[in-house]
Amino acid sequence: MKETREREVKLAAPVGFTVPDLGGVVDGAEISPGPVRELDAVYYDTPDLRLTRWGLSLRHRSGEGWTVKLPAGDREALLTRAEVTFDGPPGAVPAAAAALVRAYVRSASLEPVARLKTCRRPVEVRDPSGTRLAEIVVDDVSVYQGDHLVGSFRELEVELADAAPRRLLDALVDALRKTGAGSPSRTPKIVRALGARAAAPPDVVVPEVGRKASTAEVVRAAIAGAAMRIITNDPWVRLGEDPEAVHQARVGTRRLRSDLRTFGPLLEESWVAALRTEAGWLGGLLGAMRDADVLSERLQRQAVHLPDGDAARLGSLFARLAGERDAARDSLLVGLDSPRYVEFLDRLVEATAGPAVVRHASRRATKLLPDLVRKPWRRLRRAVDELPAEPSDTGLHQVRIRAKRCRYAAEAAEPVIGKPAAAFAEALAALQTVLGDHQDAVVAEAWMRGHLQGLSADEALVVGELVAAQRAAKAAARAAWPEVWGVASRRKLRSWLG
Repeated sequence: MKETREREVKLAAPVGFTVPDLGGVVDGAEISPGPVRELDAVYYDTPDLRLTRWGLSLRHRSGEGWTVKLPAGDREALLTRAEVTFDGPPGAVPAAAAALVRAYVRSASLEPVARLKTCRRPVEVRDPSGTRLAEIVVDDVSVYQGDHLVGSFRELEVELADAAPRRLLDALVDALRKTGAGSPSRTPKIVRALGARAAAPPDVVVPEVGRKASTAEVVRAAIAGAAMRIITNDPWVRLGEDPEAVHQARVGTRRLRSDLRTFGPLLEESWVAALRTEAGWLGGLLGAMRDADVLSERLQRQAVHLPDGDAARLGSLFARLAGERDAARDSLLVGLDSPRYVEFLDRLVEATAGPAVVRHASRRATKLLPDLVRKPWRRLRRAVDELPAEPSDTGLHQVRIRAKRCRYAAEAAEPVIGKPAAAFAEALAALQTVLGDHQDAVVAEAWMRGHLQGLSADEALVVGELVAAQRAAKAAARAAWPEVWGVASRRKLRSWLG
């Protein structure tokens, strides 16, 4: 398996279009036509084109093997996508490639949906030193269903080399358009080939809600937002190169559980219980890996500030932490490849289309949301009121959990309530942050104390320095949180709760 990134712009190309002289775009640029290539690719998707509708593609191209293209962000007409390639003969989709798109495919089957034969005429753009800056290709594409030709089209692609500046792409596109090329388009070949069905929305859409929305619509938007986080981060979690993907997927499970709790009075009890249970299971798998990432990043950041030479003595400690992280990742991947995960995603996607709500959920959200958000707020306030003068670490952790749930509830209400809910959520996020740093310090100290066995005396002394850093962080958080709570608990921030 190999991952690369492509940055490209597609443009329509009229019949007879040829790439013009581009010498004025880059001083001293060398424009060199490459050999014409004949490409033959079979694209795979579900019968309802789930991959294509989400902006992904899975293909086998003769001589190149299998490729999965994943959306990795966009800016205007620029497509920035990750290409992950796999070895394997045509016919059967490699297991690793199928796993990478499993969150989108779920229990559906993958099958050939189109065959694209392309005559590619490339032109390379190099600077005076010979460094490749970009490639411009004219593609004549023939679309087949089985052995039958069903359509054809021509397009231009301008792809930047990794080292090329973004502004070069704009200059090249401008030069091509002045000589007859059409407007930039973000439509991939496979979408053009498959037509209107491929351009339909994906099977999870976060609906826009406003002040006139019903509570059921707000519930649906909240569930869809959580589902979007889980599904779109799944491939990146599997690739394992971006810790933020694990974090965002875990946030998706947490928001889902929290929103289902907040909106529980409006949902069918058995339906909610099953979905919350499965979200908790997935969140636990993601959490084990995320907690290891957070702990590692924290300790490595703090180790930089240790006296000269001390950080070098922490190798075995970090090796143990890396081992735990690897074990957590292995368990996570087993879970992501399980039928249980697929069943959960199927159920979750179904929920985004129509949550199992009770009848009065059809009432205006402005009437019901304040009462629903008031409940997690009261639980938070009660948890704070019950703290002793010197609260325990566990007590503060419970306050943090309550603050997070209340924040999520306020954020779910924000599209309907507007700025008052946003301000309340922001204040709760600040409380969650300061208590989160306290909890991270608690976890870090406990983990290090539990891994002292087997360390040398010198190593144990350095660990002691890091333990002292955790205690200092705990003390700072304990000193700061009452003031932050004072802001979050101001009556004016929750006047909209009634």
